[in-house]
Amino acid sequence: MTNEATTLASWTRALRKQLDALGLDSEQLCRQAGFEPGALDDPNGRCPLSLTTRLWQLAVEASGDPALGLKTSQFVSPTTFHALGYALIASCSMREMFERTVRYYQVISDVMELELRECADCYEFCFRTAPGSQPPAPEALDAFAAIYVRSCRNRLGRDFAPLAVYLQRPEPEDSQPWHAVFRAPLVFAAAENLLRFAKPAFEQQLDDGNPELAEHNEEALKRNLEQLQAPSWIRKVRARLEAQLPEGEPSAERIAQALHLSLRSLQRHLAEEGTSYEAVLAQTRQALALQYMREGNCSISEIAYLLGFSDVSSFSRAFKRWAGQTPSQYRETLKDD
Repeated sequence: MTNEATTLASWTRALRKQLDALGLDSEQLCRQAGFEPGALDDPNGRCPLSLTTRLWQLAVEASGDPALGLKTSQFVSPTTFHALGYALIASCSMREMFERTVRYYQVISDVMELELRECADCYEFCFRTAPGSQPPAPEALDAFAAIYVRSCRNRLGRDFAPLAVYLQRPEPEDSQPWHAVFRAPLVFAAAENLLRFAKPAFEQQLDDGNPELAEHNEEALKRNLEQLQAPSWIRKVRARLEAQLPEGEPSAERIAQALHLSLRSLQRHLAEEGTSYEAVLAQTRQALALQYMREGNCSISEIAYLLGFSDVSSFSRAFKRWAGQTPSQYRETLKDD
């Protein structure tokens, strides 16, 4: 089993801003989705896909608005995407901007794979779920597509529109909000997610480009990408935990031994990454629990066993701390979605 895909907390904070603007209790919805209090306060923090997907589901349910993702895109600014956002607004053409997006998007999220295809008379910007990852919420993909169309309008003018928009999501009952945002031919239930753009607009030089600023932020992005791609001690511990939890809760000493470390060295490495063995154990169990519950292939007692709990009641108490509901209540809400 691979480690769960994650996204920058600042991206999830945009959804919280949208919920607050609607007068909804975003903090309560975050707790219900399984986020620990304050988990989104660190803009450099990363959120597991299972929690963000659940938050989107709860947000759509609470707002009653299936077009919530399109509206949430308005709360995304260059600072949301850190150095990548500044590198994009400093790019000297739309082609350059999208090439940078493809090259460095893993700094923001490893949930999706991006591709920019050059065709005879157009460019196609494709975004697909990364191999081995659960698909994001359709509303999150709506927001993603809308963000990049808005980015084009910011650089090329308010009247700009893509040639076509293809979305894998099912067609909504009322597609008018999607037509209003994209102002382009729309295909729902498509084979892949993609935005198609006219070639001349993508290749024209932009007067507000700043190569020096773009290069400066690219250096920061390269460092961030190297750090993310290097296996952290948190990732190493999670991988060992995922393998050993079905045999019972492993001690820190046992995991340290599996990593050929002393217990003190393991504790030091995790402290340097801002966490502890106990925190990584809880986060790993939480992510796996939500994944197993969502997949629906295991009974609650089987999930408790897979997560190394001694009995179902211990698992139920832990799950209620994570999600604000018992496992049975949580499973019922999934049936209602």
